[in-house]
Amino acid sequence: MAAELLLPEWPAPANVRAWQTLRAGGCSPAPWDSFNLGDHVGDAPERVAANRAQLRRHLPGEPAWLQQVHGIVAVDAATVAKTVVADVSFSRQPGVVCAVMTADCLPVLFCDRAGSVVAAAHAGWRGLLAGVLENTVAAMQVPGDQVMAWLGPAIGPQNFEVGDEVRQAFVDRDGAAAVAFVPRQPGKWLADIALLARQRLASAGVGAVFGGGLCTVADHGRFFSYRRDGVTGRMASLIWLS
Repeated sequence: MAAELLLPEWPAPANVRAWQTLRAGGCSPAPWDSFNLGDHVGDAPERVAANRAQLRRHLPGEPAWLQQVHGIVAVDAATVAKTVVADVSFSRQPGVVCAVMTADCLPVLFCDRAGSVVAAAHAGWRGLLAGVLENTVAAMQVPGDQVMAWLGPAIGPQNFEVGDEVRQAFVDRDGAAAVAFVPRQPGKWLADIALLARQRLASAGVGAVFGGGLCTVADHGRFFSYRRDGVTGRMASLIWLS
């Protein structure tokens, strides 16, 4: 396909397929240039449809697109309708594609070591705080020590500024979260969303965590970033059983 892809580097079973789309290779003009997959960001519907069609030609089925709301609801991707509100999908059925869209929030892809279940989660700070990753592991119905996770591109620790209230909310939930925040100026902190995710995954028993080093804000050429650009496109993180 003309669009560029990033393949997760993780020891997933051979029947687990996972892709991360990048911003190049589509038909959308600036500021959505060019492989925008989001139909909720102001891009023309026909261009989004063309980009999605290009992606679809290389997949076993239409991705289970979600209406993401920074929540923790998990749904079976095989049952997803166009209007479903959720931030996680999972599948035990071959050929069913789980997908989340991001442009700074953290996408997390999951599979079990046996290759029997996969999941995709959209994890911004609100979702992380509410337990979206723990809920994903619970929905997979597999012990945490049998699960592995890949952290996709997200806003990096040098660019993710948050206020006192965000830091305090995480620390109130888990004191260990304090190490994920570095003071920047009075009342402001730089947050490490990947580290926060690793902590939440560890609390769910998941120690096999990969990825997490790609910053959407810093890499304009490859990634969409809402924090950097405001109006922009969305990338997709996709996973399925072959």
